[in-house]
Amino acid sequence: MQANYPKASISNGPVQAVLYLPDAKSGYYRASRFDWSGVIPCLAYKGHTYFGVWFSHYDPMIADAITGPVEEFRSADGALDYDQAKPGGLFVKIGVGVLRKAGDSPYKFMYTYPLVDGGKWTVHAGHRQVSFRQQLHSPIGIAYDYEKTVSLDPHEPVLTLQHSLKNTGTKTIDTEVYDHDFFMLDAAPSGPGMVIRFPFEPKAEKSMEPRAGIEGKQIVYREELQPDQYVESYLTGYSDKPSDYDIVVEDTRTGVGVEQTGDNSISRFNFWSPRTAICPEAYHHLVIEPGQTARWNIHYRFYAK
Repeated sequence: MQANYPKASISNGPVQAVLYLPDAKSGYYRASRFDWSGVIPCLAYKGHTYFGVWFSHYDPMIADAITGPVEEFRSADGALDYDQAKPGGLFVKIGVGVLRKAGDSPYKFMYTYPLVDGGKWTVHAGHRQVSFRQQLHSPIGIAYDYEKTVSLDPHEPVLTLQHSLKNTGTKTIDTEVYDHDFFMLDAAPSGPGMVIRFPFEPKAEKSMEPRAGIEGKQIVYREELQPDQYVESYLTGYSDKPSDYDIVVEDTRTGVGVEQTGDNSISRFNFWSPRTAICPEAYHHLVIEPGQTARWNIHYRFYAK
């Protein structure tokens, strides 16, 4: 079934990855929550896998039927100009396009809103990288030129997401963006032996006990999560230094892990983990005036001891 979706493969030798490509008619992901670019269903290094299908039911229009280090742009009211839009009116989700408001209820991130205009997507695939560009002009004053390049380092087991977002409209773009990650280390279940490490001492806004807890600068699991179980909490304890954006997810039983770093400060941090995935979600706040461009990068270093 996967062979039917537009995709590209990249490799630097030790690391091999597959990327699904944005396509409004036949793309793997066509819902309205996540940025359509950079969807990675499979990444392997030294015989180990780091991303995969973590969900039980797939449909291209399901909001979270997506894999890999995917990103969502989320504004104070859910999406750009969502609150200003009347029922049937228009709003914008970066990386998706112009969407139609279904009713007068608050924004629902798990609802798939009708796509009115997905803008113009341009994709260039090479041996070690895939570049994505979405140019969008809406009738509500929001317009942008968004570029993301997913690349493998020529010498190291490192994947980089390089972003630029230029505001080409008349309204200020005020949004947060985070990477949901959906880590799956060899598809092992979330449970004892899995750890998430930080350079700071995290504090959970709501307790994750008895299934998981914080010990010093790491999150540990007290028990193996079962189907339909999850742990979740917003975290505090980080500073505004970009050096605090340094997250390690490791299976201590096998020595397989990944270190995720960013060159921007953290504005919010949510941690969510069902049985099948580990998702440390570091948010970055963007305020882009008309004519201005924001740039940010995220790096993933994969290792297997």
